[in-house]
Amino acid sequence: MMTAVPAAPRWTLAARIVAWVLAVVLGCLLLLGALVAGFTRYEVTERLDNSLQEVAERLEFVISAIGAAPRGDDVARLPQVGPRTLAYQIATPDGRLVLRSQNAPDHPFVPLLQPGFYDRPRFRVYVVQATDGGHYILVGEPTFHRREAVRRATLISILPMVVFLPCVWLLVRWVVRRALRPLTDLQVEIRARGGGNLTPIPPLNLPDELLPIHAALNSLLDRLKKALSTERAFAANAAHELRNPIGALLAQAQMLREQMHDRTHEPGAPRRLAGMIAQIRRLGRMTEKLLQLSRAASGAAIADDRFDLIAVLHVLADEFQDTPPAFREVVVTCDGMDSLIVRGDIDAAGILFRNLIENAANHGTPGTPITVALSRPGHVDIIHVDIINDCPALPPAILRRLTEPFVRGDSPSDGSGLGLAIVASIAGQMGAGLDIASPLPDHDRGFRARITLAAHQPVPAARPGPAARALRVATAQPS
Repeated sequence: MMTAVPAAPRWTLAARIVAWVLAVVLGCLLLLGALVAGFTRYEVTERLDNSLQEVAERLEFVISAIGAAPRGDDVARLPQVGPRTLAYQIATPDGRLVLRSQNAPDHPFVPLLQPGFYDRPRFRVYVVQATDGGHYILVGEPTFHRREAVRRATLISILPMVVFLPCVWLLVRWVVRRALRPLTDLQVEIRARGGGNLTPIPPLNLPDELLPIHAALNSLLDRLKKALSTERAFAANAAHELRNPIGALLAQAQMLREQMHDRTHEPGAPRRLAGMIAQIRRLGRMTEKLLQLSRAASGAAIADDRFDLIAVLHVLADEFQDTPPAFREVVVTCDGMDSLIVRGDIDAAGILFRNLIENAANHGTPGTPITVALSRPGHVDIIHVDIINDCPALPPAILRRLTEPFVRGDSPSDGSGLGLAIVASIAGQMGAGLDIASPLPDHDRGFRARITLAAHQPVPAARPGPAARALRVATAQPS
């Protein structure tokens, strides 16, 4: 059992450029932010350490006020002392405090009095020896205040980058879309081209990188237009040139049969002449099918015309009811619509439905009607056209290959095996869907060919007058 291959994710060039540019910009901003944060921390730490040194130098005058033999440690009580206020201590070399601020602990900040900076759990401490050589000055800054200062300085440096990031995204998106607008215009022009529109793409103010693509596309469209025109002209000329000699040969053979009917006494001559006439008819039908297949393959059905499909179906139904060899009744039901305007080429649509009805007439059970049913399956813009006939159910292996050229079912009737191949080619060019089923749903026999197409303008049923009916039939009459 073959496993389904998941579809590749869809992406646009603009989205990929925007994503990569934003990724690069964001990465650069993150790196810049980390560098700014590190530099800011270094600078704030250096400035705060300088403040500790300045406070220590200003406390030199306090030492001169201390008596030569103080009786114990004194506490300097200052007003408005908060948790962010610097704390200081003045100690003797043996570690005894002689003076401290009220927010300093009652023991030295550091156990070993050596000049320098120290990080303690609650304070960043600077120790310096006084000029008299008998005292040490210890100044401590609360660590939470230092961390808060570093955090604030870092936020002031980085926050504008973060706030500016959405503006960067909008600007990059606008610039990329503006730069890719010529590519979008080129895409719209290419999408508008098809079998019915092979005009060159006009100048679009494209950048230099897209000019070779523009020139190559116009060259390709020109070659394709010439090739399609040549092939369509060949199919039309071949149809005209081949129909006439085959028709003339058939007429001459029929006249010869009438002349020999009374003049020859050879027993096998009429039989051989009848066989020759049958082979000429078969050659004519095969030639007609091959020309239809050539015309379908040439892209004749890609035209963007509008025509009344119901009128075409009625004309074909009337034609088949009076045409040998089937003389079959063709019943057309229109689901309450009197007119249905669809897009495409009216001649190609005539060939498509003519082959479907002919296939039903040739391979269906003799004496049973052929049904051509139009329906709207819940969508006003979607139309189903079902051609249904009675016949034994086809094997699934043959049903899957019926749209291939020269593939036929087990029916004993004469056929070329090209009808459904022509139908599949024209349906694909018209943007219609082809679905074949046998047996019919909820039945054990029958054959259904369903054409699904987009309706341009369904018109509710109304009884038209004879003039309107004649005009519709004349307009839909296939060539």
